[in-house]
Amino acid sequence: MLGLAVVAAVAGVSFLAGPTVPRASAAGPLVWADEFNGAAGTAPDTTKWGRDLGGGGFGNNELEFYTNGAANAAMDGQGHLVITARRENPSNNQCWYGTCQYTSARLNTAGKFTAQYGHIEARIQMPRGQGIWPAFWALGSNLGQVGWPNSGEIDIMESVGRTPATNFGSLHGPGYSGGNPLSGTFNLPAGQAFANGFHTFAVDWAPNVVTWFVDGIQYSRHTNADTSGNPWAFNHPFFLLLNVAVGGAFPGNPDATSTYPQQMLIDYIRVFGQDTGAPAPPATTPPGAPGTPPTTTPPTTPPSGTAWAVNTAYSVGQVVTYNGGRYQCRQAHTSLPGWEPTNAVALWQPI
Repeated sequence: MLGLAVVAAVAGVSFLAGPTVPRASAAGPLVWADEFNGAAGTAPDTTKWGRDLGGGGFGNNELEFYTNGAANAAMDGQGHLVITARRENPSNNQCWYGTCQYTSARLNTAGKFTAQYGHIEARIQMPRGQGIWPAFWALGSNLGQVGWPNSGEIDIMESVGRTPATNFGSLHGPGYSGGNPLSGTFNLPAGQAFANGFHTFAVDWAPNVVTWFVDGIQYSRHTNADTSGNPWAFNHPFFLLLNVAVGGAFPGNPDATSTYPQQMLIDYIRVFGQDTGAPAPPATTPPGAPGTPPTTTPPTTPPSGTAWAVNTAYSVGQVVTYNGGRYQCRQAHTSLPGWEPTNAVALWQPI
């Protein structure tokens, strides 16, 4: 069962944040990334991405047919990959239930890239509507040998249209899969939706522990002690997946309120290796959350020069100094009072 969540408020924006616990891992160097900077209409980089094709339902009674065409996955020329779910079937493709009603795309890095431990992060704007089911996730590279769920599945970003303000972070393995995974949720404030703008979704992954973040805020953590004696299926390489499903057991099917096309925009995906040479710093929830003060106290007056300053916007690649240390920004954000540098590994890379 998840720990009791607390509500924090930063600059008038409320969100759910998890309890303070140790970070899963310190982040090491960038080992793989896709910034999706191709020209408008170009396909995803085939040296990094393959495609899953077909309309067999993928074990979930999904309604879409996954294609390999640009109509369903292409760059927009503005630094994004766009996966588009459409209510159409120009090729008269056949699905498990008959003639397909929808098309979409499902990309994976199988045979091209795998990760084992570290920090995996993506910046994504979700689609919306009843029946839509976007996800950014990972499957064990031994899937072909041991099958699912023995291979393990790590859901980094998963949402469904009927709960537009909720992200699910989950682990599926033997004895804890399908409708009974190890899971946690991050909820935006009432009236907000993940489809309204970009958010970052990430995991820190180390031997026997996975920790989840949305917008740099930790909300869930699971270890090998949580499997009720079942095998922990996450200490081996995994490949990455991106997809937008339509319908199925989890989201339910589209209804009269659903509109198409629906698009998921992906700004970037970045994978950092695990830094095994240094202990990971503690994670903290932002100040203002009841009972969760920061573990370090920032200066009353923000330092001058390039050091961290309260409510200051920072861009990817920017370098700051703090208490004699130098850090490079890994994720564009606005600094929060008292939050940095205690979450340095979530947003900053020590250099």
